Amino acid sequence: MPVAKTAAQAGPPIKVLIVDNDLAHAETIADSLHRQGYECTVADSGQRGVERLEKDSFEIVVSDLKMPDVGGLELLAKSKEVLPEAEVILVTGHGTVESAVEAMRQGAFNYLLKPLDLKQLRAVVDNAARSQHLRRANAELNRRLDEKFGFEGVIGNSPPMRELIDRLRRIAPTDASVLIQGETGCGKELIAQAIHQNSPRKNRPFVALNCGALSENILESELFGHIRGAFTDASRDRIGKFEYADGGTLFLDEVGDMPLATQIKLLRVLESGEITRVGANEILKVNVRILSATNRDLETAIAAGTFREDLYHRLKVVTVRLPRLAERRDDIPLLIDHFVKLHAQRHNKTIPSISTAARRRLMAFDWPGNVRQLRNVLESMVVVDYDDVLDLDDLPPELGGGGDTPSPSTVSPLGLAELVGKSMEEIEAMFIAETLEFTNGNREEAAKLLGIGERTLYRKIKEQRLEERGERIEDRGSRTET
Repeated sequence: MPVAKTAAQAGPPIKVLIVDNDLAHAETIADSLHRQGYECTVADSGQRGVERLEKDSFEIVVSDLKMPDVGGLELLAKSKEVLPEAEVILVTGHGTVESAVEAMRQGAFNYLLKPLDLKQLRAVVDNAARSQHLRRANAELNRRLDEKFGFEGVIGNSPPMRELIDRLRRIAPTDASVLIQGETGCGKELIAQAIHQNSPRKNRPFVALNCGALSENILESELFGHIRGAFTDASRDRIGKFEYADGGTLFLDEVGDMPLATQIKLLRVLESGEITRVGANEILKVNVRILSATNRDLETAIAAGTFREDLYHRLKVVTVRLPRLAERRDDIPLLIDHFVKLHAQRHNKTIPSISTAARRRLMAFDWPGNVRQLRNVLESMVVVDYDDVLDLDDLPPELGGGGDTPSPSTVSPLGLAELVGKSMEEIEAMFIAETLEFTNGNREEAAKLLGIGERTLYRKIKEQRLEERGERIEDRGSRTET
């Protein structure tokens, strides 16, 4: 029968600082905890304990309360100052109710009396370790959420994306309704998730609903919920998205396709903060931030009578427009690397590189389906690849996959005849100039295509006095290094 792991053995070792001017007593505690899997450090005075706290990182501190130089309560205060998340356990042979109460009031995890029962001490330390493991797990979860949905997950260094991220940083902490506009495939839901994840509501629900995929009756039930018997097949009460998102954020995708009758009810909710389930009379208060998205021109829809102007103005307190991928080509290399890594992990494949020819083909394509299309193309390439190098033969048919004939837009005007009689320095300058022209001055992508480092490329630009292009890529380079 497998043996269950102790709290100390669950994950990376928990580091424990033991402070006691009775060195033999401290080492006995350390030996007992070490056998349980804890990583222990001993300090034989309160002052040395303070020095250790300032120098190293510990998750748990076990300290004697009474010491000649620096006492346990002072050590507790110092621990809360330099390691606020550490748990402190105080030990004393002169225990009183008052000292125990004061220790707990100042933030001690627990308070034990001498002579110590080592079994009891291990149990208390195990409880403190579980608290630390939970804190680690929450920190890791938040890190992953920030990576996936935070602004770090909005990939792009081009001027339009830097401007967008700056706007999102200002919008997110507020409670304003946001209308996200952009073509299909631009990542509107990712932006909505990023706004929520960076708002005060981040620990409350984020609920998404596609308004264009549902009929009027079903959409109202999804939004507001219904009671049993409200309509055929309503066999039980059901809460709607507004109730479920209470305290959090509701993202209404394709809001431009919402039926007029539902638009009226949605407007009423936005104005009053109250909903009524379908078939019910009871009014329910809700506190929900509304984010909405559409690829339609809502002003045209208003003129055509298919979208309410008053609702439009309620939804667009702030407007965010997502650029098409073709408007931010500088971001394509970053997106390529991100999606190749993502899909290689997902499909358990090793993809060490993508060929220059394949990169150029991906860079030259217009991407009518935007980031979603690029993501799907790269997933397809990762799935069909068999030689661990993504190349032209891995491209789908719409990008000319299976052949090595470059598209017209990737053909360099340089011919062999032009190179004859020129020095190697001149030829190198010509190739650098053509590559910069092809990448629209993107220094990072040009360096990849040339097979050299960015700093090397920058130095060669200066050396070869490619002044006009040099100014352009110096500007772009400074942005990518921000």
